[in-house]
Amino acid sequence: MYVKDRMTCDPYCITKETSISKALDIMSQNDFHRLPVVEDGKLVGLITEGTITANTPSQATSLSIYELNYLLSKTNVSEIMIKDVQTVKPNALLEEAAVKMRKNDVGCLPVVENDEVIGIITQNDIFDAFVDLLGYYTQGARYVLEIKDDHPGILSDITKIFFNQNANITNLAVYSKPEHIDVVIRANNVDHHVMGKILNDAGYKVVSTITSAKE
Repeated sequence: MYVKDRMTCDPYCITKETSISKALDIMSQNDFHRLPVVEDGKLVGLITEGTITANTPSQATSLSIYELNYLLSKTNVSEIMIKDVQTVKPNALLEEAAVKMRKNDVGCLPVVENDEVIGIITQNDIFDAFVDLLGYYTQGARYVLEIKDDHPGILSDITKIFFNQNANITNLAVYSKPEHIDVVIRANNVDHHVMGKILNDAGYKVVSTITSAKE
């Protein structure tokens, strides 16, 4: 899966001359938490709720609400924006974007192509992709198989068992642990009690079976 598959295309962008108060209004009205800052179509910065909070007077200030609003309306985002912005290409792998966010402790990455902002991807987009990959909202049963003897062809053997029961595998994931691997399979079109017994009888330890609410 690529960044371009999960990003928000053509995100709302502002210019360096946009006032902080205007940026806050845009965020509030559109439920945004950050805005790319562009100049002649090219990315020059990023403004976030966090940067605004960190650079505006606290509640302990002696300024009145009117004075504070006036200050925000007269201050451009260029004065507080993040200038060294981490970005990602649209054809980058989704996990590459996740690693980059984690490594740099950022919640989003503007997606840039030919120096122009064409999208933005956030932590929530990564979370949504993870949920979709595991099929959390997909009808069926989720089987977790504990495999201690991992070897080439084992996934073929396991999926053949599902095939022989005319089961439809919708999602599959493998997690490596120190002493074994967990194979997580979500499948439908088969009774999960029957499927679990067949897997156990075939020598595969089913440590968990969870059915979806739809089943």
